[in-house]
Amino acid sequence: MKAMAAVLYETGSALEVEALDLDPPGPGEVLVRMAAAGVCHSDYHVMTGQAEHALPVVLGHEGAGEVIGLGDGVSGISVGDHVVLSWIPFCGDCFLCSKEKTHLCQTYKTPLWDGTMMDGTCRLSNGKQRVRHLSMLACWANLAVIPQESCIVIDKAVPFEIAALLGCAVTTGVGAALNRSKVAPGETVAVIGAGGVGLSIIMGARLAGAARIMAIDASAGAETKARELGATDFLLAGDDLRAQILELMPHGADHVFEAVGKRTLQRAAIDYCCPGGQVTFVGLDSNDATIDLPSTGITRSEINVTGSMFGSACTTRDFRTYAQHYLDGRLPIDQLIGKRYRLADINQAVDDMLSGSPGRGVILFDGAVS
Repeated sequence: MKAMAAVLYETGSALEVEALDLDPPGPGEVLVRMAAAGVCHSDYHVMTGQAEHALPVVLGHEGAGEVIGLGDGVSGISVGDHVVLSWIPFCGDCFLCSKEKTHLCQTYKTPLWDGTMMDGTCRLSNGKQRVRHLSMLACWANLAVIPQESCIVIDKAVPFEIAALLGCAVTTGVGAALNRSKVAPGETVAVIGAGGVGLSIIMGARLAGAARIMAIDASAGAETKARELGATDFLLAGDDLRAQILELMPHGADHVFEAVGKRTLQRAAIDYCCPGGQVTFVGLDSNDATIDLPSTGITRSEINVTGSMFGSACTTRDFRTYAQHYLDGRLPIDQLIGKRYRLADINQAVDDMLSGSPGRGVILFDGAVS
């Protein structure tokens, strides 16, 4: 069969949208007709080479669609199911899974980083060579073959564009606030970066009952959406940022989240935190990134510096929980969406993301684009 897909052939180049050959699902695999996919900085990191990946590769790791085919041995998934795709599948049996840290499961690390299916092979090709699958998903395509471990069945009442964002931004951000940092009612929160993940942290902090939520971004255009999703204050990044924060939060914030993935911002986050508070790194810099830590200051202030991977989520639980929060009106994920695109416009969608266009860009594979 044929799939229209966004292919990266060389780092630093634009994506090529073209028809690829797609093999049918093998044992334990699922064929998904994609309905929606988010546009994330992590895909761009592959495009620039910051995240090293074998090429060519079809990008896209945040998506949702309908199951239209099953390989042998698939269980718990049926044709017609709506699924959210998870870019960190877990085995459920290893040491980390037994400690309820499924988001840190290492069982499928090799194919995940290699861009293959579980068996080390690819289902995509262009007639000349095999094409790899980012995160075993490759969901910037109208059809995708996905390991069953990466498919989470979702309530059909959840619109596909909402379900897609559960696959990365929403779960990463909301989970950082609820699961990893455990924001409590009445606490204060500062979020550095008001992109898709930062906005999701804001939603999570509001859901947790934070008394004050400060959004910080380099773009003034980010303020409206940040406030819509729960920010009580907005600060434009600048040289006197720490002084501005301390003017609004005299002791610093109980929780500071860095959602951009830049070393300078990670280091600055520590200066925005109150004694006894927590700094949580959510954004990802390059694999070799390091920062200088004021170790004596951290000891004396008892600031906790930690990281949050994929919102410390158990996807089989949290995708469905956050989806229900959306249906109940507690998580306004629809307001997170900034602009909708067709797959043919993927390079424009990436450019818009880099220019600071508010909200999360979403690719729709059917229906009108507004």
